Amino acid sequence: MTQLDVKQIGASVQAASAPFRQLQEQMGRVIVGQTEMIRHMLVGILSNGHILLEGVPGLAKTTAVTCLARGISTGFRRLQFTPDLLPADLIGTMIYQPQSGTFTVKKGPIFSNIILADEINRAPAKVQSALLEAMQERQVTIGEQTYKLDEPFLVLATQNPIEQEGTYPLPEAQVDRFMLKTVVTYPTPKEERAILDRMASTRPELAIDPVMRPADIVAARQVLDEIYIDDKIKDYVVSLVVATRRPGDFGLKLEGLVQYGASPRATIYLTLGAKAIAFLAGRGFVTPQDVKDIAPAVLRHRIIVSYEAEAEEKTSDHLVREILSAVPVP
Repeated sequence: MTQLDVKQIGASVQAASAPFRQLQEQMGRVIVGQTEMIRHMLVGILSNGHILLEGVPGLAKTTAVTCLARGISTGFRRLQFTPDLLPADLIGTMIYQPQSGTFTVKKGPIFSNIILADEINRAPAKVQSALLEAMQERQVTIGEQTYKLDEPFLVLATQNPIEQEGTYPLPEAQVDRFMLKTVVTYPTPKEERAILDRMASTRPELAIDPVMRPADIVAARQVLDEIYIDDKIKDYVVSLVVATRRPGDFGLKLEGLVQYGASPRATIYLTLGAKAIAFLAGRGFVTPQDVKDIAPAVLRHRIIVSYEAEAEEKTSDHLVREILSAVPVP
């Protein structure tokens, strides 16, 4: 690809990414701090990938998703997952009509564009499977009929890391279907003071103006696919993923700490995520820093640490940091 082609892609990216920067600004009017969470939401919707949000209650996860849906002017459903939830409560069911003697389909709340699956680990395995099937296949089967889900379709699932009683932890194979896992942290004292000034009201306003429509996201994804990524950066992405499986090849002394490394999905999502970071920055090409920026969110839930690592209090985040510092940057 010539330099002229990259410049032309850059011009297309600048034009297509402007509404996303506006949306980021709109959400920043309501959400104080949490810039990484907001950016990851935009990366997910651009890359056609789903997001797992982990954080204690009260950190504006639900508010951020509501703001995202308002800014895109699209359908939004919030589902509170509980132990008594059934798959039919999620995807819908067949209802018998005694007057005509026929069955009609009643679609469930999954038929929307943005789904907030609140406390996903509180629902039993059957419900989790129904949601994850819809995420993967982007279709739902009710009775004998299969229904396509509308585009864009984004699932943002939250889970509380501090309370495990009465929960059904997601199996590793299902967690792997989430493109990103974002850890939502506490605000700084300065940010918390700003939250107090902005939200300490009996009726806090979510002043979000719609800046785009679902069709704009579909068009932006086509531009995203055109973003240039050099062969050296592709090799760097592959090296990062391979380092999670064979850390010794890169001089990392992590033997016995990694039980399972990242799957090939990580390679795909690292590339798409890096392209989305470049897109949001208005660039027509990917840099190694774009890959490093998105790598923790892509890799942290795909590295299964061993009992030895847990005994040494080493998390997957620790291992990702070590891998990023050891793998040579092109």
